[in-house]
Amino acid sequence: MQLKQEIIKIAKKAKEASKNTIFISTTVKDNALKSMAKALLDKTKDILKANQKDIISAKQARLSPAFIDRLILDEKRITQMAESLEEIARSEDPVGKLIKSWTRPNGLRIDKVRVPIGVVAIIYESRPNVTSDCIGLCLKSGNSVILRGGSQALNSNLTIFKILNDEAKKAGLPEGLINLITIPERRAIDILLSLTDYIDLVIPRGGEDLIKRVTKLSRIPVIKHYKGICHVYVDEWADLNMAENICFNAKVQRPGVCNAMESMLVHKDVAVRFLPGMLKKFMEANVEIRGCALTRKIVKNKAIKKATEKDYRTEYLDLILSVKVVDSLKAAIEHINNYGSHHSDAIVTDNYQNALEFMRAVDSACVYVNASTRFTDGYQFGLGAEIGISTDKLHCRGPMALEELTTYKYMVFGNGQIRI
Repeated sequence: MQLKQEIIKIAKKAKEASKNTIFISTTVKDNALKSMAKALLDKTKDILKANQKDIISAKQARLSPAFIDRLILDEKRITQMAESLEEIARSEDPVGKLIKSWTRPNGLRIDKVRVPIGVVAIIYESRPNVTSDCIGLCLKSGNSVILRGGSQALNSNLTIFKILNDEAKKAGLPEGLINLITIPERRAIDILLSLTDYIDLVIPRGGEDLIKRVTKLSRIPVIKHYKGICHVYVDEWADLNMAENICFNAKVQRPGVCNAMESMLVHKDVAVRFLPGMLKKFMEANVEIRGCALTRKIVKNKAIKKATEKDYRTEYLDLILSVKVVDSLKAAIEHINNYGSHHSDAIVTDNYQNALEFMRAVDSACVYVNASTRFTDGYQFGLGAEIGISTDKLHCRGPMALEELTTYKYMVFGNGQIRI
């Protein structure tokens, strides 16, 4: 009972704070964000010290290298966190933005205007940068935020939260606008997901098990930031040097994130020229290859494992790659739409018509021509940062940033009209 009351108290404060955010000026919000960015840089040593505790605990628990990579902070990543907050400050304030305006024959003027969602609860796992990104985005979009990070990153999250919350207080922002639940018990999530009177939206970020659990238990609307089974398709008209660079980047640059390539498709007409060199480069980078029968026939290497049906549906988040040779562009599109997670998929081609067909037909949030899937990111898209990458279709899709953290209302102006 005490645990439940403690979480309800946090949620109530967040709800009260959200009632006043509409009156916070853009200037106040932007100045607070700039102060937060500076504070992160000024207290880099404190953040790194806290993060080191989490890393040591994760290694002692023998968590996977991919998990630990998502957990690690260094000076570069902290600088990127600060830059994200500064980018959010420079971004247009969505609150109060006029989406559309029209006048009816009876003289009523109707304005469709962006407004904050209210209270957003974000449940996430191992990436401490999520703490600062979500605080920045919710502040700028006028939402209260309740953060519940994974226990493995508790020291990092708590340190970042305290630094940013101190700056929020200095800026005169409402108490309860920014909240962090530090209770490690999993029951805390169950309680949070039941608070329909106080929380307007839940966003889970993490592994498949977390997202499924939140979606199943929540009585509050959920936007899913689901797994990323991302593909790169090397077309018969591809520049193979470009294809090699794109595929290597998409898989190896940071394999433990949702926009990394998990499956590579290659047209049969270029497979003999492309696969030997490409797979050699992957294996030199310690990538485990799981290939179709034709892939294993073209590249006769005992290290290449046989790809199974399950492999094509797996988000590895590791240095593992499934490879398949396909007969046509149509076959590639069908494979992606069947096995993919509707996250991010790319084609490498110099054929304009093939590029257009791929872009139109692949049912994913982000579709690329001649570029790495690793660009699916709020910061890379110029959105400042992201709450996550939605694989839902309602109400947002792809990188979820400031506009996606708002809803809208209709403001109707009349001069005495009555309905007859």
